[in-house]
This record gives sequence, structure tokens and C-alpha cells, in this order.
Amino acid sequence: MDPVESLRMSIRTIRGNRLRSVLTILGIVIGVATVVAFVTLGASLQAGVLGEISPDDQRNLYGWAADPDVDGGPGAGAQPVFSDRDLDAVRDLDDVDEAYGYAPLQTQAVEVGGERVPLGDGVIAAGPSYVRESSLEDGRQFDPGAQEAVVNPAAAEGFEEDVEIGDEITITLLGGQEIDAEVVGRTDTSEGLSPFEGFEQSPRIYVPTDPYYAEQLGRGDGEEVDDVRFTLIIVEAESADPTAISDARAAAITYLESNESDASEFLGDDLRVSLETSRELLAQLQAIFDLLQNFVVSVAAISLVVASIGIANIMLVSVTERTREIGIMKAVGAQNRDVLGLFLTEAVVLGLVGAVLGTVLGLAAGYLATWYIDLPLVYPLEYVALAIIVGVAVGIISGLYPAWRAARIDPIDALRYE
Repeated sequence: MDPVESLRMSIRTIRGNRLRSVLTILGIVIGVATVVAFVTLGASLQAGVLGEISPDDQRNLYGWAADPDVDGGPGAGAQPVFSDRDLDAVRDLDDVDEAYGYAPLQTQAVEVGGERVPLGDGVIAAGPSYVRESSLEDGRQFDPGAQEAVVNPAAAEGFEEDVEIGDEITITLLGGQEIDAEVVGRTDTSEGLSPFEGFEQSPRIYVPTDPYYAEQLGRGDGEEVDDVRFTLIIVEAESADPTAISDARAAAITYLESNESDASEFLGDDLRVSLETSRELLAQLQAIFDLLQNFVVSVAAISLVVASIGIANIMLVSVTERTREIGIMKAVGAQNRDVLGLFLTEAVVLGLVGAVLGTVLGLAAGYLATWYIDLPLVYPLEYVALAIIVGVAVGIISGLYPAWRAARIDPIDALRYE
């Protein structure tokens, strides 16, 4: 029998049992759509996050001291061990361009011009170069030791009238202390500036660690503070060159783990210093996401197995229902291979249609997810091709036995079948 004729007859049979055909391929649609949607989201997330790493940030090393057996994201299990003297010493190392502490302040609210808005987090104390000049839309970086702040667009637009350069803001800390700052700059984006913040958009106010971190510790009010410890630190290499980053990392860790540092009194087998670049930290997050993605693919594979069993079951039912038709075909000259090809073609068409519909649904779901999270859309085309191949393979595997059984039906018995 001509393959085109087999295809035509298969499509006619499928269209004649539309509801049954739709229910049969539903498992393939769900399995393929899940895989395509999740892989699309993963590829878009990777492109979006890696795209946020600016050339200036590529030379930064993000550090903390934690139990080496603790797993998690950036700063997981970090303990406050780094003193101001440690940061000054690291800053003076030959291979280090800058070093400063990083500390999210726990706050209650922010007030500007008599208007007070709640803000539970988003006030970040860091060094001046944490807010890079290239990321400023207006104004300048804050100065260390000054009561100054840089706001991002989400924070500036959170009031009835936008916060402008020169405005005075009052930050109420969680303990009730109120600290004032003059707005001296505004960033060009509301996205986070480092892996410590995450890269999502939210209101943020950046202030110098001196004096605001001491205020958060409740030791401010003009008193000299000499025992401030930082949980997180940032060390800037002289350039983004891998050798320069490696040298800065080695020099900083050598000092911090030596007996010369204040941090060394807490370090040992329980605490180790980690200094990671943005890409290294994101690679860890990507590994976690890949693990989750593999889990979802495994679940989707179960759906495909169930779908293949469904197709095989429906094809066996179809063979039984069409026994007389098979007998008539053989009586007029059809060979076993013609019957085999006819039923196998029908199973492949079911698998292919399920894969195509699942791919379209998965791409649409991936588009909606990336649009909602505000990520650049990246379609993994290799997975689209793989989904089509898997759909055809499922059709072939599930249709082989029913087709073989149909081909072996004796024409005399088939014509007698009621």
C-alpha cells in the first residue's frame, strides 16, 4: 500500500474518533509541554541573570565565613567575623583594589518630606564602589563616613512625589532608631547590583557602612565603634582578568586565615572563608536549577510512559473493532506489511500530533512565565526538535505490537468476525 494512502486512511480514522484520539494523546501533550516550558524557563533565567553581570562586577569577589558543609545560595550559613581592621588590611594588599563590608539593614520605614512608607528591607550598607558610577542615572556615589544615600528608581518612585537628588530621607531601623541621609545619587535600574541582593526589581536604598551599619547595631549616637564585625564582604580585584581575580582571592584568603587577622579567632574546622565571583555563585544556583529541571523531566517521562501505554491500548481496541475491515483488505489483495504499515502509521500520527501540540503549549507557557518574571525569552530549539523525536518514538514503540497483531490476523477468521 502506498505510504500516502496509509497516512490518509490513518488521519481519517483519527478524525472519525476525535474525542478518543484527544484523550489518547493527552499524556504526550502534558509530558512534552512540561519539559519544553521548564527548559525554556531555565534557559531564559540563565540568560537573564548572566546578562545582568556587568564588566565592573566581574572583578568582584563576594566573601563570607561559614561551615564548609552548609549548602545553599550566596552567604548561606555566614557568621560575623570580619572586622574593620581586616577590611583595611585586605584593601592594602597588592593584588586587591578595594575591600568593604556588605550589610542589609533591618528597617521599619522610610520618610521623605513628611511622607512615610513601610520598608522592611532594601536598605543596604556597603562601600562607595558597590554602586558603580556606570550604574548611576543621576548624581554621584555616596562618600564613606558621610550621611548620604543612593536610591534606585523603585525606591524613588515609591512616594507621591519622586525622591530627587538633594532630598533628605529618614530611615527608621527595626529597633526604632532614626537615621538621616541626603540623597546624592539615583541608579539607572531597580534590579539588584550583586548576587547578595538577588537580581529582581525592588526598592533599594544604598548607604555607606560607616556610620549606618554601626547605627543598626545600636552602637551609634556618635560613639566610636571599634568592634563592628561584618558577615559579608566584597573584595575587588584590580581587573576582571581571571589571573587578577585568582591573585586577589588567594591574597585575601591568605591574610584572613592567618593569625594576623581578627577573623582568625573564629575560623578553623567549623568556619572557612569563601570568596566567589558572580559567575561562580550563579553557577551554583544553576546547578540547583538543573537538578530541579532533571526532576521535572523525570516526572514528564513518567507521563510519556503512561501515554505510550494509552496509545497501545487504544490501538489494540482499534484492531479488534476493525477486524472485519482487515479481513476485507486482505481479501482484495492487501499484504501483511500493508496492514502493519497502516496501524503503525496511525500510532505515529497520534504521537506526532501529541508532541506538536505539547511543544506549542510548552512554548506558550514558557513565554508567559518569562513575561511574568520579566526575563529575556530564550527558546531551546534543540529541545523542540527532541520533543518531536520523542513523540514519534513513543508512537512507534506503542504501535508496534498492535500493528504486528493486526498484520497476523487470518483473513478468513477476520471475515467471520462479528
